[in-house]
Amino acid sequence: MSKIHPLRLLLLWLPTTLAWSAGEPLLLQASQIRSLGIETLVIGQTLEARPSRLPARVVVPTDQIRLVSAPVSGLVERLTVATGFKVKRGEVVARLSSPEALTLQRDAMEAASQSNLQQQNLKRDEQLYAEGLIAEARLQATRAAASQAAARASESQQHLEMAGVSGKGAGPLALTAPMDGVVLEQGAALGQRVEASAVIYRIAQLAPLWLEIQAPTTIFEGLRLGTPVRIANSDIKGRVIAIGPSIDTASQTRLLRALVDEGAEQLTPGQSVEVEIAQASAQDQRLPAAAVVRQGGQTYAFVQIASDDKGSSFEARPVKVMGQSGEGLRVAGLQAGDRVVLKGVSGLKAMLSGAGGE
Repeated sequence: MSKIHPLRLLLLWLPTTLAWSAGEPLLLQASQIRSLGIETLVIGQTLEARPSRLPARVVVPTDQIRLVSAPVSGLVERLTVATGFKVKRGEVVARLSSPEALTLQRDAMEAASQSNLQQQNLKRDEQLYAEGLIAEARLQATRAAASQAAARASESQQHLEMAGVSGKGAGPLALTAPMDGVVLEQGAALGQRVEASAVIYRIAQLAPLWLEIQAPTTIFEGLRLGTPVRIANSDIKGRVIAIGPSIDTASQTRLLRALVDEGAEQLTPGQSVEVEIAQASAQDQRLPAAAVVRQGGQTYAFVQIASDDKGSSFEARPVKVMGQSGEGLRVAGLQAGDRVVLKGVSGLKAMLSGAGGE
C-alpha cells in the first residue's frame, strides 16, 4: 500500500469547493500549521531594512576646488608649498619670472603716462576755448584723444590685474592661494618654463566631501534625495544629494552622489569605499521569492491575522513587487507589525485554491 504525503492528507480534510479569494481568511489548527511547516516573520521587528553594499569613490565637490595657474608665460623661480600642505588665502605659494610680465608693466606705464598727458592737454584747451582763443572743433578733438588715452590706460591696467602683475616695477611675479585649503596637486617643478594658464597648484577644501556611487537600477525604486548613506564598517554617514538621470550602457548602473558632512576628515579624495543604502521601509520590504504567490494576475503574501491556543487565521494580502535582487523580492503593501508567512506558502495557496486529493 502506497504512502500518502502528509500535505496531501491535510488537503483531503478540506472542502473541495473553496475558490481562491484574497478576502477570505483561512483558519488552521495548530496541528495543521505544523503539518504545513508554516513559519512566519514580523515585519519591522526581525525583518529589517537590509542595506546594499555598493562601490563608491570619494571626490571633492567641484565648488571647493581652485587652481593656481600661471597668468603669463615664464620661469618658475620658487615654490613654497607641496602636495598635502595646508595654505591660507592670500599666501604666496610660488614666484614666476616672466619677460611677458615686464612687457605688461611697461605697456601699462606708457598708457598711464599718455592718459595723463592727454588730460593735461584737455584742461589747457578747455581754458583756451573759454577765453575764445581756439575753435570748438579743436576742443572736441582734444576731448576725443583724452578719452581714447584713458581707455587704453584702463585696458592695460586690467591686463595687469588679470595677470596678477604689480604695476610697481620689475620683479618675480607672486602667485597666491585663492582660498584656505590643502594642496591636492603640484603641476610644475622648480626651474620649469611654463606657458600662460599652466596649472602650478590645485588647492581644495576637504570638508564636506562627495561619494560617487555606481548603483544598480533595481535599488532606485523609492529612492529619494536625502536617503541616508553609510560607509561600510564605519560611523561615517551621509545623504543622497543627486540621482543620475541616465544609465551607463556598459554596467547598467546609475550614478548616485552623496554628501558627507561629519567624518569627512577620515576620508581621502580618490579613495575607493563601500557604502550601504537602506532600501526597505515598513511599506517596502524584502521577502524571499518563495513567500510570494501569484494568482489571476495578482501577487499575494500570506499574513497571519489572528492566533490563539486553538489555531491561527491567515489571509492573502495583495502586494506589489518593486524589484528583485538574487532570490529576494522587494515588495510594497505590507505594514510594520504584519506577521508574514515565509514557509508553508504553497500549502496555503493550495488550500485557498480548493485543491483536492485522491
